[in-house]
Amino acid sequence: MTAKVIDGKLFAANVRAQVQVQVAKLREEHGIQPGLAVVLVGEDPASQVYVRNKHASTLEVGMASFEHRLAIDTSEADLLALVQSLNADPAVHGILVQLPLPAHLNSELIINSIDPAKDVDGFHISNVGLLGTGQKSMVPCTPLGCLMMLRDHHGSLAGLNAVVVGRSNIVGKPMAQLLLGDSCTVTIAHSRTKDLAAVCRGADILVAAVGRPEMITGDFVKPGATVIDVGINRIERDGRTKLVGDVDYASAAAVAGAITPVPGGVGPMTIACLLANTLTACCRANGLPEPEGLTA
Repeated sequence: MTAKVIDGKLFAANVRAQVQVQVAKLREEHGIQPGLAVVLVGEDPASQVYVRNKHASTLEVGMASFEHRLAIDTSEADLLALVQSLNADPAVHGILVQLPLPAHLNSELIINSIDPAKDVDGFHISNVGLLGTGQKSMVPCTPLGCLMMLRDHHGSLAGLNAVVVGRSNIVGKPMAQLLLGDSCTVTIAHSRTKDLAAVCRGADILVAAVGRPEMITGDFVKPGATVIDVGINRIERDGRTKLVGDVDYASAAAVAGAITPVPGGVGPMTIACLLANTLTACCRANGLPEPEGLTA
């Protein structure tokens, strides 16, 4: 068996195209332009790349982009004041504070100071609670992207057995909640799960988000299962730095029915879903129908 490759780059391009159409419609019919504000504290190289890509993607779909680059020694009070000003700005519909923050800043305090309706990362405790109780919320971008790809591949997810390997607040837990919301039978596993391979082999949908390079091998995969690899790990191999997932791609692809590659799978969906969330937040703020197919 050779697994179907789920092309995240192509899927993300389609999502961005849908967002672009909806943004143009908002501007033409209602005179409204969705706006995304991104706050970067310090000069972390990876964060700078992410912010640059987010800025370019935001402009590409016709949204307003507001960048705030702050010095690494910015005080907590100054950062909180900036967030409050963005909360009050009607031109800003989505706010993202780039993580990780410098050690002297309390990330939870900062994230929870964002207006939950503008929390397009879906990390605010109110959104976490709303998602967990099946209510309308802002949904974390990476799990939302995974859900979109799974719906596209399977159609209905109802009744499927899903195993999520990883219990982080950013991916594992919200992924499990989204799958429950689509009527999957869900197991959350992790690195300390007894006989993890056997647990994973029971999955029709296997989501790997454990943060360990190539931990999930082919003998963890049920024949014909759909494997979603959220991991992004840099390893040294043959004298070169290589990007790999949490899944050993070659062995898993020989067993699975469908699989996301790394790179080019889940990764591109994260920014696409950030744009989708910003569009959703704008529609909600203005009492307009939410965009179809771009929400949980």
